[in-house]
Amino acid sequence: MMLAALIRKELLALRRDVHGLAAMFLMPAVFIVVMSLALKDYYHPPLASLAYGLQDRDGGALAAGLAQRWQDAHGAPRPLPADWSDQLRKGALKYVIVLEPGLSDELAAPSLPMRASVRLLAEPGIDGNLLAALHAELLAAAGELKARTALVDAGAPTPPPGASIGALVQAQRHAGEGATRPTAVQQNVPAWLVFGMFFVVASLSSLLIQERGTGTLARLRSLGVPRLALLLSKAVPYVGVNLLQAALMLAVGVWLMPRLGGDALSLAGVHWGALAVAVGAVSLAAVGLSLALACAVRTPAQAATVGPIVNVLMAAVGGIMVPKFVMPPVMQRLAEFSPMNWGLEALLTVLLRGGGVAAVLPDALKLLVFALLMLGLATLLFRRTSP
Repeated sequence: MMLAALIRKELLALRRDVHGLAAMFLMPAVFIVVMSLALKDYYHPPLASLAYGLQDRDGGALAAGLAQRWQDAHGAPRPLPADWSDQLRKGALKYVIVLEPGLSDELAAPSLPMRASVRLLAEPGIDGNLLAALHAELLAAAGELKARTALVDAGAPTPPPGASIGALVQAQRHAGEGATRPTAVQQNVPAWLVFGMFFVVASLSSLLIQERGTGTLARLRSLGVPRLALLLSKAVPYVGVNLLQAALMLAVGVWLMPRLGGDALSLAGVHWGALAVAVGAVSLAAVGLSLALACAVRTPAQAATVGPIVNVLMAAVGGIMVPKFVMPPVMQRLAEFSPMNWGLEALLTVLLRGGGVAAVLPDALKLLVFALLMLGLATLLFRRTSP
């Protein structure tokens, strides 16, 4: 009964903090929308829509065949003006393909080339992944044409129209049956969901400082309320807030993002039990850390700065702001010590890799141990700072 009454008190305090609640729900939702739209092309580079030019200095049949293959895949090139080099430098053209003299002879020769006969010139600001993809595609097209020419010269039957050396190798991401292809939404929804759940520290810290300053904690302690009951009464409502945050963030990914022009978050084949375990573990870790930080700070200024700074640092290190797979090896190893990364990996295991409860348990257990350690630290700090 006493714990239930304390929880009701915390819920009333939360209900009065309308702006704090709005920030906890709207902030991660805005981040999901903005970052998913901003990074949409990172996961699916728009190679076919880039403005490009093509200059054929060879004039031979095989060079023309290579140019036609590229146009079939990327559309017609832009007409090249006399100052196309300046346009390329300014970014008006994303890239220019120059077919040098002697290319047709090189493609027809029964030997591997010793010099470059095709030049791919890109504008200075082009993304490195885009440039690498364009280079690989152009190399594949030239290699395909050279292979076809060698087959004809050797007297082999003409390959059928659908035949290609590309059919020899199949490349795909393998994450088991029911797994979802990665998109910016699949990365950003779990990432900012985790960040938003940890961000309850700002509201919890402010509330605890306020109760300490008004003497509420002293009066409750004078009535014989145990310190642990006081901490648990603050933890339970925020666990509920975290669960509502998770439901809202998933809804944003599933229903709002497609209406804004982004990809939809796919929940097809998701193991709901594993998702519940992952979300619950993240929530307990977030509330545990929030309690520890709330008990550590002394002033409203500290409550407003220390918690958010700790969250931002953990997010930067843990793969929330920058995906872990684009980090250098040293940063990737460092990310493995961030509780936010444990939570993110648990959610990605469910939402992206099709994992079940057993697959989520390693990260969930780390989060639970972290939550218990933070609760113990919060209890110790609370004993020193409260009457």
